[in-house]
Amino acid sequence: MKKVIFLSILVAALLIGAIVYADISNRQLAEGNPYGKDNLHPATLEQLSDPLYDNLIMPNDLKAKLDNQEDAFVYFYSPVCEHCKATTPVLVPIVKSLDIDMKKLNLLEFNAGYGEYNIKFTPSLVHYKGGKEVARLVGGREASEWKAWLEEQKKS
Repeated sequence: MKKVIFLSILVAALLIGAIVYADISNRQLAEGNPYGKDNLHPATLEQLSDPLYDNLIMPNDLKAKLDNQEDAFVYFYSPVCEHCKATTPVLVPIVKSLDIDMKKLNLLEFNAGYGEYNIKFTPSLVHYKGGKEVARLVGGREASEWKAWLEEQKKS
């Protein structure tokens, strides 16, 4: 009986230690992150050093941009979305080649964005003119579709 109690306490202590270690590691990785949050989802942590996920926009900055009636291309994505993981490496080079300043909003970290911007699926690329939505392209697409849509939006 004593062995069972000892083993149970040992397993519980190891489990608690692993949880504390993971939390400390995540906090260290999240230190100085552009999200301004102490705790980030592990999938977001993995993307912090990936240049495909630079040019982020925070919810308050997007709201201010739209309130100021500015134009913007905003890519709404989630780091855990398989379609986003497939789309981002295709879309980002196209955007760069067309010299478009596409901002990225991480909906995993700021899930209120789903309701605020009427995002039903990720990925979603939304074009705003004068602070108002004028066009939206949703879901995984071929590179040619993204490029054609972006070129059309850039003209308007």
